[in-house]
Amino acid sequence: MARIFVIANQKGGVGKTTTSVNLAAALARLDQRALLVDLDPQGNATMGSGIDKRGLARSVYQVLIGECGVAEATQCSPSGQYDILPANRELAGAEVELVGVDRRETRLKDALARVDEQYDFILIDCPPSLSMLTLNGFCAAHGVIIPMQCEYFALEGLSDLVNTIKKVHANFNPDLSVIGLLRVMFDPRVTLTQQVSTQLEQHFGDKVFKTLIPRNVRLAEAPSYGQPGVVFDPQSKGAKAYMDFGAELVERLGNPPV
Repeated sequence: MARIFVIANQKGGVGKTTTSVNLAAALARLDQRALLVDLDPQGNATMGSGIDKRGLARSVYQVLIGECGVAEATQCSPSGQYDILPANRELAGAEVELVGVDRRETRLKDALARVDEQYDFILIDCPPSLSMLTLNGFCAAHGVIIPMQCEYFALEGLSDLVNTIKKVHANFNPDLSVIGLLRVMFDPRVTLTQQVSTQLEQHFGDKVFKTLIPRNVRLAEAPSYGQPGVVFDPQSKGAKAYMDFGAELVERLGNPPV
């Protein structure tokens, strides 16, 4: 049975898609069967996985509105060697089309249940806003991985996100919990970064992943080549950090790599 995690943060530009793509690739390199679900109409995770979002015959949009199943829409990332359920601008229309549908918040959960046994991990890359798409991600997941920068405004956004998770837990998905906080774009030379990082460790304890993802130019360059950073430049600091994070996540869940 797959472990299903949402990569979420209501603040934009914090590395959600970078984390989703590189974690999926890291898990694949650790011999885990991984599926990445792109739930953002921008389709950045799709493009970053080497899939052209403009030429999709089927996508997560068709899955959500019931035109096809996950298996029919899934493709394999040619470089990352993980499966991806891709997305493009069509997905924005799902918000409107799902309004009058029964159990609209569990459309993704029901679809993923049919492929659950095929994967060890299913990662869901959500848009930054709390929308029907994000709610579908939260309702489908067992837990939330929160990538965040160690700066003041990120702490305020984290409080909002935790409250949202509590509401979803109470009203829609009693299995949902925070799996952990991942500190990204980390620069130890900045005093504020160190202070916020310490605050997170004091407040959230072992919910904070030990792995630190540094600021890294190679991670930023990789999507323009349609590759995850761990494939584009495996020796870069960012790639090594995401490999460490994948190993930490697997170890934390008691599912050691083969």
